Amino acid sequence: MQLSDMTWPDVGKRIERGACVMLPVGSTEQHGPMGRIGTDTICADAIAQRAAKLCDAIVAPALAYTPAPFNTGFPGTVSVSEGVFAAHAGEVIRGLLAQGFDGVFVVNGHGANIAPLRQIADTLESGALTLLSWWEPQEVNALRQELYGAWEGMHATPSEIAITQALIGVLPANGAENPPEALSAEYINAHRGDKHGPPDEHRAMFPDGRVGSHSVLARPDHGERLLQLAAQGVADAFVSYSEGQMNLKREQ
Repeated sequence: MQLSDMTWPDVGKRIERGACVMLPVGSTEQHGPMGRIGTDTICADAIAQRAAKLCDAIVAPALAYTPAPFNTGFPGTVSVSEGVFAAHAGEVIRGLLAQGFDGVFVVNGHGANIAPLRQIADTLESGALTLLSWWEPQEVNALRQELYGAWEGMHATPSEIAITQALIGVLPANGAENPPEALSAEYINAHRGDKHGPPDEHRAMFPDGRVGSHSVLARPDHGERLLQLAAQGVADAFVSYSEGQMNLKREQ
């Protein structure tokens, strides 16, 4: 259930019974020639909504403006600094906790969000904030490898584009028919968590925005399979987290 669709008495009753809340966090950045600017937010929000239906959870409105400085050389990307993001997300998370939610479960869709969100968690009571990127569940990763192998790459991935295709429709390839330059294992290890260079340098290295990702391999039926697995993985993790938070509350 979406928090924004609820009345305050409805929310109050859920909080009285004990409830954690999901918070989708994405980005507003380029996703290659055939990927939507809002891909990360679309994926995180849709997966959170589906997961919530599986486990009767509440989903707060998604955060869409996050750090993506390396992509600002591409039209449409809006990046905020890590400090501004941490301050804003921290206010939202503390606000949810202050309302009485037992914990905040972030459903993440963007690698550069991870470090600042973990920094926020370090400032809160232990367990008050937890984080799961939608691609982390084992079954999701296994399917990504099965479908795309090394062509999953690092950015404008066929898996995330397939999810948006399943949700909204297929966009023209716009030149993505040809595979991008393959990434070395060394590059992948050095740039995990979206640790990319300055925007001009980044665009020069990846002129169409894809970072080792052969986006055109995406298909809507792939996206539906990924959505189902990711939603189940998030729902399972959310139930486990919520039960743990409720047990801590009883012990206090």
